[in-house]
Amino acid sequence: MVVQDKNHSSEHFKEKDALGHVIEAQAQGIISSAEVHGTEIPGNYSAGADAARETSLMLAVLWLFLSTFDVSIDNMVTLLSIFSFGWLLWKAGRSAWLGWFRLERLHRILAEERWEIENYRQQEREELSVLYAAKGFEGKLLEDVLDVLMADNDRLLKVMVEEELGLSLATCQHPLKQSCGAAIGVIAAVFMCLLIFIIFPEYGILIGASIVIAFSSALSAKLSQNKPVDAVVWNLGIASLAFGAIYFLLQF
Repeated sequence: MVVQDKNHSSEHFKEKDALGHVIEAQAQGIISSAEVHGTEIPGNYSAGADAARETSLMLAVLWLFLSTFDVSIDNMVTLLSIFSFGWLLWKAGRSAWLGWFRLERLHRILAEERWEIENYRQQEREELSVLYAAKGFEGKLLEDVLDVLMADNDRLLKVMVEEELGLSLATCQHPLKQSCGAAIGVIAAVFMCLLIFIIFPEYGILIGASIVIAFSSALSAKLSQNKPVDAVVWNLGIASLAFGAIYFLLQF
């Protein structure tokens, strides 16, 4: 029986000890939790801010192309609005699909971890022992904590996913919520850019795009507890570089 348990342990840990397995699993969890918009702030806010920045830059580039032709202000507003509608559908739909994609991956990870709990309970206990020993638990207190966690499979699953894999179940959002965030970002950017463009036809799009990029960058940084000024400078700089490259290539 002891030999069989050792064989199961070796198979489960893939020739690693419990500590090595936990380290590897946490690294995989970090990779699995990586997202396009990042995991520091709620997905709908991140999707909205990112969509607003992209929309502003796309409108500025499209305005640059239309400016090379003899297009009236009214026609240009119409063309930009038509483009924005299609862009809105793309961004909202893509954000929803990415949300479903992440949920499917999370469900797969939960199913795999639940199977490990049901088939390798002793090894899961060893992993928990390593995790909580690293937190300062030891002796009888450590054993009591392990007994409590191992007594409830649902609680154990949650702990193993969050502690071992580094995933946070509380931050997972419904895909439609993220889609709405992206849609609001697009609508806000289009409204701001076109409104300022109508008031200042010559450079209104550029002014509006700069405002949207600066505001959305500052908001994302504040929610992530980063430096808003650095985020604004970097995002405006990158947008200016991209826009400037297109402008000078058209001139060339």
